[in-house]
Amino acid sequence: MTNDTMVRCKGAHERKFGGLIKALTLAAMLPLMASLSQPARALDLDADDYASGAIPAGTNLALLYYQHAQRNKVYSDGNQVAGGDLKSDVGILRLVRFVDIGRFRADPQILLPFGSLKASNDLSALGSTSGVGDLIVTGTVWLVNKPDQGEFFGVTPAVWVPIGSYDKNKPLNLGEHRWKYLLQAGYTTSLGSKDLSLQLAADVTGFGDNDDYGPNSQKLTQKPLYQFQAWLKYNLGGGFDLRAGTSHFVGGETSIDGVANGDRTRTTNAKFGFGWGFAPGWHFAALYGRDLSVRNGLKESDRINLRLLKAF
Repeated sequence: MTNDTMVRCKGAHERKFGGLIKALTLAAMLPLMASLSQPARALDLDADDYASGAIPAGTNLALLYYQHAQRNKVYSDGNQVAGGDLKSDVGILRLVRFVDIGRFRADPQILLPFGSLKASNDLSALGSTSGVGDLIVTGTVWLVNKPDQGEFFGVTPAVWVPIGSYDKNKPLNLGEHRWKYLLQAGYTTSLGSKDLSLQLAADVTGFGDNDDYGPNSQKLTQKPLYQFQAWLKYNLGGGFDLRAGTSHFVGGETSIDGVANGDRTRTTNAKFGFGWGFAPGWHFAALYGRDLSVRNGLKESDRINLRLLKAF
């Protein structure tokens, strides 16, 4: 065998086994990839969420969100293992009621996601899906509520009720076929001026088991996922504001039938945009964002979030 032939054989074997390794890596990461493509993988905040304690009791809010995200890289242990394309177009209907419980302000609310997910190219094995997501029941209780000083501190529990669209034979689903539980704490304060505010939040999400995961009805479990968020908002006047935020996820490793997938999350993203109170009782917000770093899973190359709010 000549050196040239040996090189060609070696290259063929590398391509063959490289493709096999890539396929096995993608297969092992499907649970995490599907989980991270959910419409609400944790409880992402807007820049003004915890300052909402200033809203009077008896006020109702109706909000409609549109979220478009595109993911074009897959990472394993910090290394890119595949390209491809996974697009999501998701709407969220959110209804909020502000009430007083004793001396504390609270805002019980529900959120219902709906929309579609579509994968292509190297991620085509994920397929596509559409429907409704799991119902989110949540609400903040403000333990510190000082609108005059621009200081707020609240605690937010949330429960994901598994009513969403789910098919065990599909890697992608808008519903997760499991309960999820979250506890979040958030703090907002003004920074030298009431026009400039800082919002900080931290939360932990716990996951129930999915006992009907995949075509063989395996058991999917997941360790807690932690999230840390920070926002800056600056009021320009005339109902306009500028906002920028960052978020960091860590944890959330999945297992199938007790076998760990080694897909622990460590993702950091950033987003920026504006808010506009364009009429009494109406508010519009727009954000653009992307992932800055990903340890395991899908990396978002682009994200657009739009929010329309009506108070009544």
